[in-house]
This record gives sequence, C-alpha cells and structure tokens, in this order.
Amino acid sequence: MKYRRNIGLGEAIAMQTADFVHSLHWQLDVLIPVPLGKKRLKERGYNQVALVARPLAYQIGIRYEPDALWKTRETRSQVGLTISQRSENVQNAYQADSTVVKDKSILIMDDVATTGSTISACTAALRSAGAQEVYVLTIARALPHHGLDRV
Repeated sequence: MKYRRNIGLGEAIAMQTADFVHSLHWQLDVLIPVPLGKKRLKERGYNQVALVARPLAYQIGIRYEPDALWKTRETRSQVGLTISQRSENVQNAYQADSTVVKDKSILIMDDVATTGSTISACTAALRSAGAQEVYVLTIARALPHHGLDRV
C-alpha cells in the first residue's frame, strides 16, 4: 500500500482493525493519522495511513481529523537511521490544533512502529496542544531482532 500504490488495501485493513479497536474499550473522541510532510505527500500522492484511518474512524464511530496534526518541517525518511538519529530527526517536527484536540481523547494512527520516535513526537505535540489522552495504533510493528539497518 505504501510503496506500490495498492490504495484499495486501506479499507480492507480498516475493516479488519475495527473489531480489535472496539475490543480495547478505549473512550475515543478523534482519530488523527500521522501526517506526511508536504514534499513526501506530493511525491507519493496520498498518505497511506489516512487510507486506513478514515474508514476506521467511520467504523468505530469517532471523528476523523486529518488536519489536526501537521508537520512543521520536512524530515528525512526514518529508514536506515539509528534510534538516536530517528528521535532527533522528528523532534519538534509536529504541531497540533488545540481547537480540535484540547480536552479530547485522541487516537493517532501510524503505519509502522519501529522505535516509537514518530509516535512520541506526535504525542508530545498533541499533549502540548491540550489533548487529555493520546492512544496509538499502528498497522505494523518492525521486529527488533532484524535490526534497524534492515527496516
């Protein structure tokens, strides 16, 4: 879906994920996909996480707010970076709209979690904007025994 433009997979993944999210019994108000930078969005033509997040929000009955979190600057691709490089790369790279997230329970969604750097940076931005709680859902998790040089 991410690199081969298999955009039809988004809805299928969302349908499979909805029951799992319901089973967690999280009290959620808003679903926000982790945003791409403007340059990467223009290159790819779509945000792969948004292709799953939008139908998932509909299925679980919460607001979908893709513009409530954005990148304040372009960052390097995280692929091939060490843990410390990943953290530094995304530090202070996100900002959130307090009019949307203040006092809300937010679910942010990303495609792949490797070290958690992107998720941590997004969470910091959301909490800074007044989010009451931030939950995270990823489509996949990179296995640590493979090493970051192979992600």
